[in-house]
Amino acid sequence: MRFEYIRPPEYLAHYVKYFWVLESEAGAPPSTALRTMADGCPGLMFQPSATGLFFQSGKALPDTFLYGQSSGYGELLLRGRFDSVGICFHPHALQSVFGLSAGELTDSCLDPGLSGGQTYRLQEKLDAAVSAAGRIEVLCAFLAAHIRQNRRPADTAMHFALCRIVQHKGNLPLRDLHTRLGLSERSFERKFKQYVGLPPKLFSRICRFQTSLHQMRSRSYDTLSDIAFENAYADQSHFIRSFREFAGISPQQYQKQSAEIMENLSQVVK
Repeated sequence: MRFEYIRPPEYLAHYVKYFWVLESEAGAPPSTALRTMADGCPGLMFQPSATGLFFQSGKALPDTFLYGQSSGYGELLLRGRFDSVGICFHPHALQSVFGLSAGELTDSCLDPGLSGGQTYRLQEKLDAAVSAAGRIEVLCAFLAAHIRQNRRPADTAMHFALCRIVQHKGNLPLRDLHTRLGLSERSFERKFKQYVGLPPKLFSRICRFQTSLHQMRSRSYDTLSDIAFENAYADQSHFIRSFREFAGISPQQYQKQSAEIMENLSQVVK
């Protein structure tokens, strides 16, 4: 299987963390069970149905779909082979790129044609592109058009809150944050969910989970208790419960059984 991360052009770097490409090699199995992990980021994915088709909860997904924040792990089934390109957005992109209230798309997905027949033209251009690089060029142009169309004053307060939570890896007293912004707890939660798609407490927990997951990937620990302590979990049991909530498996299962295809997407190993 061929996987590649691709950095966005400078004019999209505020909105896009990275593009990615995933392609099957010869002899790929006819179907692949997959597990996604909560990562604090929305995204967009293209997989031509002529090559393979994704299913979630028994329902076929469109060739191109925009997905929101995930509050936990998810399960997908690919029937066919990977011929996919995708976008991992920064957490605020649903609002800043597409003009959406991000909370409306949490744990869901939609066809990204939001106005004026954009879906058909986007799908047509992606289908016509003869390479992954060509598809990414199409997606860049699509995003640039939406950014121009939905240009609006930035929500500087929520962007500040988002950056602070990410910088502190989820370990930041939220009361201090909304007090500093001059907002009540309820107003802060409402505005943050519109901007990011998740309540600030849940988003912070996912950031902390992702930090612990990165530590496991890099093997920079001796015991699971070390990870729990360094990431401010109450104890190892608390860490294990949180990991299972966002990954769908325990840390021990991740160590022994996980077959990650790319970050936060694993092939289910029976």
